[in-house]
Amino acid sequence: MKGMILAAGLGTRMRPLTDTLPKPLLEVGGEPLIVWHLKALLRAGIKDIVINTSWLGHKLEQALGDGRAFGVNIEWSREPESAPLETAGGIIQALPMLGHEPFMLVNGDVWLRKNLTPLRQALAPGRQGHLVLVDNPEQHPSGDFVLACGSDMAEGVRYDLGGDNESAGRRLTYAGVAVYCPSLFQGLAPGVRPLAPLLHEAIAMKRITGEYFAGPWVDVGTPQRLYDLNDSLRTQMSDS
Repeated sequence: MKGMILAAGLGTRMRPLTDTLPKPLLEVGGEPLIVWHLKALLRAGIKDIVINTSWLGHKLEQALGDGRAFGVNIEWSREPESAPLETAGGIIQALPMLGHEPFMLVNGDVWLRKNLTPLRQALAPGRQGHLVLVDNPEQHPSGDFVLACGSDMAEGVRYDLGGDNESAGRRLTYAGVAVYCPSLFQGLAPGVRPLAPLLHEAIAMKRITGEYFAGPWVDVGTPQRLYDLNDSLRTQMSDS
């Protein structure tokens, strides 16, 4: 299995921190955010990793190179610096690098401590995607998808994703970690394309599953959230 890290965002909400540095290189707990993802994928046995870039992408390439320093092999999918292709568009462009087998996707702007190894076997036959979902954070109280599992969620267990039927389960937030089958994106025209419409269509056709993750997980989307996360990690280190 290959992995893909989404690192092509403009980082506008993180300015001024991202005026001269791409968001995935901002440090969390003393190392760049994207390095946390490289290490997590490597622990899961995933060494071949595609990273898409746009804003200040050359700095990412300078910092990570071909990945050998981190024990992985990195291929770069370069997008226009001023106009990234959004999530699905970036995946479509990278499909030739990802191949024909299911791949693991990680958003470059989230931080989490999760064992990714079980996700390698998470894609059920006939399904095109398996999403990791978390409790709705303060900044996103409405969530994204309904996990059709009733009220007694068990972490790491595969459940169907419902549409917007709240009575069928619990509405949660997409954690930015998933396993996808390339067939979900094959045949789609290249260009700017968001992921959510594709997922909603596949969910309606019963082709997407999900699982609950209790955390820790943070959407590192603003300077304040980055500061709070680093402060929390410093506290944990001093208490241990």
